[in-house]
Amino acid sequence: MTTYFIQAFIYLLAAVIAVPLAKRYGLGSVLGYLVAGVMIGPVMGLVGQETNTIQHFAEFGVVMMLFLIGTGIDPKRLWARKVHLFGLGGLQVTLTSAAGMTVATWFGLQWQTALTVGLIFALSSTAIVLQTLEEKGLSNTEGGRNAFSVLLFQDIAVIPMLALIPLLALPGLNAGEGPVASTESGLSLVDGLPGWGHALVVVGAVAAVIIGGYYLSRPLFRYVVQSRLREIFTATALMLVIGIAALMSVVNLSPALGAFLAGVVLGNSEFRHELKASIEPFKGLLLGLFFITVGAGIDFGVLVAEWGIVAGLVVAVIVIKALILLILALVFRNRGSNGWLFTLGLAQAGEFGFVLLTYGVQNSVIPADIAQILSLVVALSMFLTPLLFIAYDRIVLPSYRRARNDEREADTIDEQALVIVAGVGRFGQVICRLLRANDIPVVALDHEFEQIENLRKIHIKSFFGDASRPELLETAGIGQARLLVVAINDRERAVEIVQHVKKFYPSVWVLARAFDRGHGYQLREAGADDVISETYHSALELGGYTLTALGVHPMRARQMTWAFVNHEQAHKDQLFEAWKEIEGGINFSPRYGELFMKLEEALSTAMHRDWEEPKPEDVPVWTPPEHH
Repeated sequence: MTTYFIQAFIYLLAAVIAVPLAKRYGLGSVLGYLVAGVMIGPVMGLVGQETNTIQHFAEFGVVMMLFLIGTGIDPKRLWARKVHLFGLGGLQVTLTSAAGMTVATWFGLQWQTALTVGLIFALSSTAIVLQTLEEKGLSNTEGGRNAFSVLLFQDIAVIPMLALIPLLALPGLNAGEGPVASTESGLSLVDGLPGWGHALVVVGAVAAVIIGGYYLSRPLFRYVVQSRLREIFTATALMLVIGIAALMSVVNLSPALGAFLAGVVLGNSEFRHELKASIEPFKGLLLGLFFITVGAGIDFGVLVAEWGIVAGLVVAVIVIKALILLILALVFRNRGSNGWLFTLGLAQAGEFGFVLLTYGVQNSVIPADIAQILSLVVALSMFLTPLLFIAYDRIVLPSYRRARNDEREADTIDEQALVIVAGVGRFGQVICRLLRANDIPVVALDHEFEQIENLRKIHIKSFFGDASRPELLETAGIGQARLLVVAINDRERAVEIVQHVKKFYPSVWVLARAFDRGHGYQLREAGADDVISETYHSALELGGYTLTALGVHPMRARQMTWAFVNHEQAHKDQLFEAWKEIEGGINFSPRYGELFMKLEEALSTAMHRDWEEPKPEDVPVWTPPEHH
């Protein structure tokens, strides 16, 4: 038991250290987990053979992830993408399998082994791709939806692949244990059945999931909710997912596919939000554990001995799959940055590759020594996937944005005004509308043409161009302007604009939008005369409504919000001076923390002081909310 505690502590400690660092430097949590696995496995040797066993357990995180994805999908929308699901997915699996088989045959492998190798590398990593898409907010893009369709088809395709591999057995090859721990032979309801019997059992299992999920889940959850014990609801949710996974396993179907189907069925249930809240923590933890085991399972001994072959195969897998995916993206009109997201996102091997490798060795299709190398190729290609997403974020996406904007030259600004607004997104548009309503002329600038078009639709004079370019500001009349409003959606460029204007046009009053307190300090240090946080007043307004909803008189709530603003204004200089110590190179400033806490105490005192009751004639009629 002590050994298990120590191993669990090592895995969790590695995640706690590596993942926040990876997130801080923009590398994503998946790469953090993979690096953590490499450090505690091949590098430091803190974990060993138990990694393979833990990996099989952690793969259940993929099952939970697909269940949660299913709860958020409308069956009609899923069916509407049938062309991408079966057409795009089917072509990807077929073409990639054929390409992999061709390369393997070129290396001298028998056609049975070569076909199995092609099937293995036709699959991509459902766990890594979907987790990264969700983390980066790319799931609802066209490229993200197409990637999901292909991944779902791949999960379906695993079923016939597992049925095909035993038929490819080589008579002269002895079965072995495989590159990873062999899967347990557990209970099966279809072994020994004829084809028609197998089909009936599979259809019955799928029907049981659909009918049971639709008709039996609601009475079950109502019964559980009556206990008023949250842990029992969580236990029920886990029981449901585990039971469905077990049912799919005993009929030789993919547990992940069955969980996804159940999620779609339960997506319209009134309990779906509570289900997601109960499953989400387990999904995240198990997926993280799975990524760590992938990194920890990399065999550096084989890698060092066969580094040339392994590196060449990893590059070949990614390049060949990327070429096929890119062609398919063009055929299915998934172009631009979405096409590259689809291509780079699926250009790796997947976790089901380990399953097929083990199955291939056990059924005398793949020699054990070749399986070791292929297992390493699968793991390393998965390891490189987060780097492909980083390349998409930092190279592909910015280049397409620049190309889209560079296609159009900056407008010729033929008007000047006393007020210039730089940045007319959701924040700047409100300012422009308010100024126009008061008949104040304004020149609006933005380097996103869509935003300019939106303003022109409501008859606000606006011009396309990058407000951070000094010559554009001069053309817009910055020398004669009285006010400049900086509301662009870029922290660094906003600070640069303020610095430039206050240096060369110090008489212009500069008002700037800040993203947070730290950005506000940077803008103030650059010379901005007024700085407003984009969420400050809206949060304050909502806080006032919250007090009113709790029974505080509206005028009293308004007085409290005014006191909050006055308190912040009175002490902003003190906090700014303390912040400059941190920016000056002190990593931690005790003075800033102590000062902030003292101000919080003073604020609390101000909120609890006696207030003068408003006169009846000065306030609207108000009835306090009923207490339930």
